[in-house]
Amino acid sequence: MLTNVNLLVHRMTPKQAQFVHEYLIDLNATQAAIRCGYSEKTAKTQASRLLANAEIAEAVDAAKIARSDRTEIGADWVLERLAQEAEADLADIYDSSSQLKPVEDWPLIWRQGLVSSVETVEERDGDGQVVAQVCKVRFSDRIRRLELIGKHVAVSAFTEIVNVKGMEGLADRLKRAARRTEEADKCQERQEAPRLKS
Repeated sequence: MLTNVNLLVHRMTPKQAQFVHEYLIDLNATQAAIRCGYSEKTAKTQASRLLANAEIAEAVDAAKIARSDRTEIGADWVLERLAQEAEADLADIYDSSSQLKPVEDWPLIWRQGLVSSVETVEERDGDGQVVAQVCKVRFSDRIRRLELIGKHVAVSAFTEIVNVKGMEGLADRLKRAARRTEEADKCQERQEAPRLKS
């Protein structure tokens, strides 16, 4: 496979080359097609057709590899980051009196997306005086991180099982159908046999 993206793109039409560039922005093929000038009605179909083109697919793959090399973000980095996030200790963002620490005192891993929001709510008495402050911390989905790790390392803990409705007993139904076909063939042979003799 050629790794020189420019060489690959040079062999394409301008619109195909633009699609490769647009697709790499957000990996949304439909939106990339729209940004290339395809109508919203046909964008999904055009995007699918473009991604099925071997030269475009090769250019996209080469560009992803080149980007991964430039940024030094690859599968190892992603897995390492997921592991750090999954193992981050909630106690790290609270002080010894169970109060939420100021954000600047949190470990970096917590400041980079593990907390999706912090809301401070003041409770007041009848005179309007603040009697308590409650910090509501909303965390990002840690279970999703574990699922991603499980899929990445192929532990099969999160492998999705697809059941197709109506497939129960299909083998038995096929055997019965084959037997009926054999019986019909034999019956037809018996009916044709007397005609052949005369």
